[in-house]
Amino acid sequence: MEQLSDMANGQTYTSNGYQDNNNESDRVPELRRISSASNFYDWEAVKNRYKKFHSDPNVNYFWRAHTITCLVLFCATLLYLSVFETSSFDTEYNTKRGLLAVILFFLLYGVIYTPDGPFLRPHPAFWRFILCLSVVYELGLIFLLFQNASDARHMLSYLDPELGKPLPEKDYGGSCLIYDPANTTDPFHNVWDKMDGFVTMHFIGWWLKALILRNYWMCNAISLLFEVLEYSLEHQLPNFSECWWDHWIMDFLLCNGLGIIIGMKTCNYLSLKPYYWTPMWNIPSYSGKLKRMVLQFTPYRWTEFDWSPTKSLKRWLLVLLLIAMFLLAELNTFYLKWVLWLPPPHPLCMARLVFILCMGATAIREIFQYTDDSSCKKFGRQAWLLTAIIVTEALICVKFDWPTVSKPPPTRIIVIWSVIISLTIGWTLWHFCLKQLIFAGQAELKDQQAADAVAAAPKSRTNRRRKDD
Repeated sequence: MEQLSDMANGQTYTSNGYQDNNNESDRVPELRRISSASNFYDWEAVKNRYKKFHSDPNVNYFWRAHTITCLVLFCATLLYLSVFETSSFDTEYNTKRGLLAVILFFLLYGVIYTPDGPFLRPHPAFWRFILCLSVVYELGLIFLLFQNASDARHMLSYLDPELGKPLPEKDYGGSCLIYDPANTTDPFHNVWDKMDGFVTMHFIGWWLKALILRNYWMCNAISLLFEVLEYSLEHQLPNFSECWWDHWIMDFLLCNGLGIIIGMKTCNYLSLKPYYWTPMWNIPSYSGKLKRMVLQFTPYRWTEFDWSPTKSLKRWLLVLLLIAMFLLAELNTFYLKWVLWLPPPHPLCMARLVFILCMGATAIREIFQYTDDSSCKKFGRQAWLLTAIIVTEALICVKFDWPTVSKPPPTRIIVIWSVIISLTIGWTLWHFCLKQLIFAGQAELKDQQAADAVAAAPKSRTNRRRKDD
């Protein structure tokens, strides 16, 4: 999420308390919409905004890399661990510590020297850390990809001894009666059985996804298509087998739908509020300082995403690719748990979801700029990494359980997806190729007719004069 907030609703502290801040130099510059044929936004204003932010002396100290300080602390830590700490002869323990030290060194170096991303809050170093952690995660996935399924599951047991064990069988289908007259004590027991912690996670997840995508159409398209995917793949994974009302009422309408609505309402609120920032040391009261500390975890300013997928073929294809990768990342969540024997409530599953959301926030912001900014010629760093991660996760699922992922779908599923893909390809060809050719031909015909009419006008006047003579 591109982060932003105002400071005390557009007010600053003075000796007389809060006052309206009308000084234009203190105001966060707006991202202006422009009517360019290629861009919807003035991206040059974004670059100037970041230059102004980093040149502000009030925030300069906290945004320095502190390279010498970090180097001294790092060397001191290595000195203590290598000289003053008692050596261990446990090979497994030493291997784990050595790998952890290597990863921490890479993260430290990356956080210090990696270029800043598009977000400023809560701190650019946080987003640099996410980027470097993405590299570590992708390296781990690549290493797993070159193992067999049994060894990969066993390696996870080094993180948690409870992992690496087959998952217990569970009945995901069951009765789909909303009202069960046979159960006089609790006739709605089928509904209450579905009301678990994952309902809340669905809602919160789609609220956050709406903050990331910032588009009603894309959010609802992904939500709808994923429910269709669950129907399509329930012959492979048993936990996709749900009742119709669980798919369309509880998931699509209530959890996903309400999460999308509230998420977009949050986007609208953040896009309309003014953004001012006052340095913490200029705030006299402790309550004001505390509020300023909390606001540090809110966005610096807001950028609306006007994807406009039908504006050009490039935008349309990028949006389709984004939706496809989004759906693949969602499917990876379920297939990875299945092939690596990860219980759904395990902290690793939740950590991955939070990590994917953090990566996705930056990646989608970079993809939007790549889509809209005609001067942006490179795919963003985080977007590149997240795409590689999603593909690698999918390859792990395919390699480790090919018999499951290769189960042929029912005929009706093949027909449904054939229709969806055919309609998408047909509409793309019509809107971006045939339609333009047809209307271009009609325009040329009209222009030719107009030119012929103009050329014929002098001849008709000459003929009338001859008749008059």
